[in-house]
Amino acid sequence: MIAENTPLILPYHGELDRAREAQASVAKIGTTGRGIGPAYEDKVGRRAIRVADLADPATLELRVDRALVHHNALRSGLGMDAIDRDDIIAKLNAIAPEILQYAAPVWKVMNEARRAGKRILFEGAQGSLLDIDFGTYPFVTSSNVIAGQAATGVGLGPNAIDFVLGIVKAYTTRVGEGPFPTELKDADGDRLGERGREFGTVTGRKRRCGWFDAVLVRQTCAISGINGIALTKLDVLDGFETIRICTGYELDGQILDYLPTAADLQARCAPVYEEVEGWSQSTEGARSWNDLPGAAVKYVRRIEELIQCPVAMLSTSPERDDTILVTDPFAD
Repeated sequence: MIAENTPLILPYHGELDRAREAQASVAKIGTTGRGIGPAYEDKVGRRAIRVADLADPATLELRVDRALVHHNALRSGLGMDAIDRDDIIAKLNAIAPEILQYAAPVWKVMNEARRAGKRILFEGAQGSLLDIDFGTYPFVTSSNVIAGQAATGVGLGPNAIDFVLGIVKAYTTRVGEGPFPTELKDADGDRLGERGREFGTVTGRKRRCGWFDAVLVRQTCAISGINGIALTKLDVLDGFETIRICTGYELDGQILDYLPTAADLQARCAPVYEEVEGWSQSTEGARSWNDLPGAAVKYVRRIEELIQCPVAMLSTSPERDDTILVTDPFAD
């Protein structure tokens, strides 16, 4: 189902996104070039073409005209050809019947489902550190992606969310550019990436890998109001003699227990590590605490202490059933 107020990513947005980054004098931020940024710029600039507009040809033409006044001026400055108005309108009219059959006032549908006692699951698509406000700005996405946005995005109030589950790997990864204090640019980092199959789900880009950053996870748990975490890919750490956990950052001779807001300070943070014992036994496929090596259990418990949040479930392989369930988020 698509919310009627969803802004459309127009065909030329991705092209414009890539052109602007290619010609920028500042460092690249690692955008996918798929047009997400320009789509959100249209939204806040009040020139977006929204899904509901597809049902009204007259309104659609007005929206296209307004959008092109802005975008064609940008394209001209970047040395790109202007977008053909009639061609864009024809393409939008062609896809309208396909999209509108799935469109609805989602706020109404969700509230009716909630009143009927239905179980509702919201899924976030991006990591919290990519949030436009609380992430590692400017190396972020173009919207809010922390847990509170789930309610805002579908028109439910914040009291509609009963349990917030944070999905966290047993190590830390990042796609694209930006600060990454625990990044490993060595054999250990390559090992994590290869064993964890760390490639972007949308673009296929290789993820950067590093040791578990308890500082970032603790900060994220607080910002998103997380009740429990799902700790995934524990099996990727099998075979490491020692494992490191980041417990703080060193910055200009001071130890910080949070990631500072300023980009320059973020880039200069050096991790402070605590070393814990690794394990040689395999954890792959473990479905109970008794199936885990003692050192693996200690690692999980230490993470809980450092992030100040309990582990609600533990994943030990890519298989759906290889999970240790501690707390059921849907339990009444």
